Amino acid sequence: MTESKTFNQPLGGNEMPRFGGLPTMMRLPAAATAAGLDACFVGIPMDIGTSNRPGTRYGPRQIRAESCFIRPYNMATRAAPFDSLMVADIGDVAIDTFNLPRCMDIITNAYRAILKEGCIPLTLGGDHTLTYPILRAVAETHGPVGLIHVDAHADINEHMFGEPIAHGTPFRRAVEAGVLDTKRCIQIGLRGTGYAADDFDWPRRQGFRVVQAEECWHKSLAPLMAEVRQLMGDGPVYLTYDIDSLDPGFAPGTGTPEIGGLTTVQALEIIRGCWGLNLVGCDLVEVSPPYDPSGNTALTGANLLYEMLCVLPGVQRR
Repeated sequence: MTESKTFNQPLGGNEMPRFGGLPTMMRLPAAATAAGLDACFVGIPMDIGTSNRPGTRYGPRQIRAESCFIRPYNMATRAAPFDSLMVADIGDVAIDTFNLPRCMDIITNAYRAILKEGCIPLTLGGDHTLTYPILRAVAETHGPVGLIHVDAHADINEHMFGEPIAHGTPFRRAVEAGVLDTKRCIQIGLRGTGYAADDFDWPRRQGFRVVQAEECWHKSLAPLMAEVRQLMGDGPVYLTYDIDSLDPGFAPGTGTPEIGGLTTVQALEIIRGCWGLNLVGCDLVEVSPPYDPSGNTALTGANLLYEMLCVLPGVQRR
């Protein structure tokens, strides 16, 4: 086995105070491209797809800042990602702040380059619009993928304010584009109010499994994730995690909060339950720092991204 010293390591708290050093994800080395990497953290500082409260453009920067306290080893699962994979922070996608449709092509092109290197992207969002152009690039490499979508909202609107591209439309566009294996898609945590009584039925008609938040109340989600692993099988899977899936008591810093949401413990169960799946990409979206001065929403997002890294293919457990 290759020694861990050959892999990039986060800058340790005994080498540099946690509040010092470069503000990369987990204070990892920065890289200009994904060349030579097994996995990378990449930011998309975008909020022009939001419909209510903006601010997710600041999400990647704040997530990185709050990630400084995360240590290399997962004490619950014994995952050792930095003994297993070459990981770095490759910075942010240079989006067009004024043109959302153009952003879609910018993002797809950026992820084509990442995936061409055989690197698995872990995305710091940014609003949920960004998942659609990422999925377009992922499907070019892996074919239609299974989807684990954790969210308060289904994000399957036909349009928003007459526009086909926004943070409430990505999964309808993804279905239409043929980038999802719709028989291997699940949405977890959906809740709140809708525009019509059957709003959550559209994804069901496409073949998605929909698990509303009420089905998750007061219980462990480990049994659900055992079913998800069976559903996904050996095929490629993409994990997208909207921070508003969490109850706003845990994650107030988001643009469209909904009461009655998941707990942080359930979030960990969902992500850790992805162990063994053929994950080809993950994202954490909709962190809006202006609505949480404490930084706790971004802190939660940073930890969930670390947990995603810990379940990627090739990660060893000690």
